[in-house]
Amino acid sequence: MRLAILLTMAAGLMAAADDDDAKKLPEGQGKAAVMKACFSCHGSGNFRKARLTKDEWSDQVADMVDRGAQATDQEVAAIIDYLAQNFGKDSKIWVNTAPFSELKNVLQLTVKEAQAVSDWRDQNGSFKSLEDLKKVPGVDAAKIEAKKDRIAF
Repeated sequence: MRLAILLTMAAGLMAAADDDDAKKLPEGQGKAAVMKACFSCHGSGNFRKARLTKDEWSDQVADMVDRGAQATDQEVAAIIDYLAQNFGKDSKIWVNTAPFSELKNVLQLTVKEAQAVSDWRDQNGSFKSLEDLKKVPGVDAAKIEAKKDRIAF
């Protein structure tokens, strides 16, 4: 009986985490398919920092399907398109929802700089502009300026 209660509680916590993770994904066609097929095994952290080409995403998604991810052919195509558009080689980083690892890897920030951006965002809310982001204490504004074409709010 206690095991059943614990499993139910764990499932509820996982669903809440998935909902929060899903809210941080960019809107767009294919998001629902990503949530359905991918979130049953892992969160978005597994793919947010990857930044792959469409062909590479196709290979990754095919591998996940081979491992048991459940998706129709149409959903697989939508997932690949969504991932390539939002997490492709040249796609923008959604700085207001990006996890620490994505801030660090995509913007090429140091650990301290990525943490400063994350902390500022947690304490002050969403960034409104590039100028707001450049004003974060402890962040090299030149790095932000150099990546300005890759940043979305």
